[in-house]
Amino acid sequence: MAYPRFRGSEIWWRRLGRRIAVIALGFTIIVFVISLTSDSRRKGIDSNPPSTASDSDLVHLTLLTNAKNRGAVCLDGSSPGYHLQKGFGSGSNNWLLHIEGGGWCKSVLSCSSRKTTRLGSSNYMEHQVPFSGIFSHELSQNPDFYNWNKVKIRYCDGGSFSGNSEYKPQNGTILFFRGRLIWQAIMDELLSLGLVNASQALLTGCSAGGLATLIHCDDFQARLPKGANVKCLADGSLFLDKEDVTGRRTMRSFYHDVVNLQGIEKSLRTDCVSHMEPSQCFFPKQIIENIKTPLFIVHSAYDVWQIQHILVPDAADPHNQWFKCKMDIRDCSSDQIKRLHGFRNAMLDALSLFQHKKDWGLFISSCFIHCQTWMTSTWHSPHSPRINNKTIAEAVGDWYFNRREVKLVDCPYPCNPTCCNIVFSILGE
Repeated sequence: MAYPRFRGSEIWWRRLGRRIAVIALGFTIIVFVISLTSDSRRKGIDSNPPSTASDSDLVHLTLLTNAKNRGAVCLDGSSPGYHLQKGFGSGSNNWLLHIEGGGWCKSVLSCSSRKTTRLGSSNYMEHQVPFSGIFSHELSQNPDFYNWNKVKIRYCDGGSFSGNSEYKPQNGTILFFRGRLIWQAIMDELLSLGLVNASQALLTGCSAGGLATLIHCDDFQARLPKGANVKCLADGSLFLDKEDVTGRRTMRSFYHDVVNLQGIEKSLRTDCVSHMEPSQCFFPKQIIENIKTPLFIVHSAYDVWQIQHILVPDAADPHNQWFKCKMDIRDCSSDQIKRLHGFRNAMLDALSLFQHKKDWGLFISSCFIHCQTWMTSTWHSPHSPRINNKTIAEAVGDWYFNRREVKLVDCPYPCNPTCCNIVFSILGE
């Protein structure tokens, strides 16, 4: 399938007439585009922001020393890793774990290509990364979690940390689908480093990492002390099992291939797979119905990634009638906006369960964006999107510390002037 090209891999945010260059998110979106729509071989794709932080703000990569002995390895057989920033002061015994996103691979070809990038091999991961947004250690940027122990779990299995199989093609190349074992090995190591004594803990994740958060949420709580305050937050991960504009279920077909290739069925709810095709049980709606741990969803009702790959995948738009709309929501026609509103309604229907759970929370914006917790500009800053005058950080903090019930759902686009909306710059413009 074809996919759009971007000038310098940049995405521009337009907000109140100003343009802010955000290369980091551009790289993230590009990874997702390739992961879902293309099996062509591509190397060196970037999913993390280029560092502009000082050396004191950078957090080192740690590789699991015993991972290979346990079979808990990345796609290429290398050791998985994480970045740990120790907590301080009143946060010394509190832990925030964040699972990195980066799409999925569904075929031998796409997974083989992926294993030559940081999303499939620790050999290509940065040795240091900056922590911002929900990771920040600055009180002004992260008022409730700034001094916690914070862990960024690197994503290198291509299956939301849920697969457990191995593939040996005829040419001798081996692919390891060991996401479930990676999760277990990383948890065991972090428990030995102090997580076992946590008094407060929050498991978070973005996109495919948010899906992994949903899958492992209850297991995370079960591993921690019974008296601990343990909750989960999934960001940009409410992937819908919805028909595209031509009536096809592109995402269900894609998940079918991912689940079958990577042996994910055993990580899914047994009561779900007993009466549904396993790939349907990989969708968040089915997973959420069985979660017992308090959960918070941060999401956009006009999620860029889902509009481009679930509602209007390239194959469903051969004449590029949706092209401009998918690049810039302000270029959508009135009929296209109606379709986007319909997609929003389907998303809200999928979240109806939250209205009946007082200890679950929502922040559903109307911004044209994907993943909002890991950048200061969208997490908590003077220019962050707000609902009822609350930033995402303030809403999450209110929910986590039980200051008030949080069910924040934005009005339909384009009603919110605080939104940061992505605009893709096309090569040749």
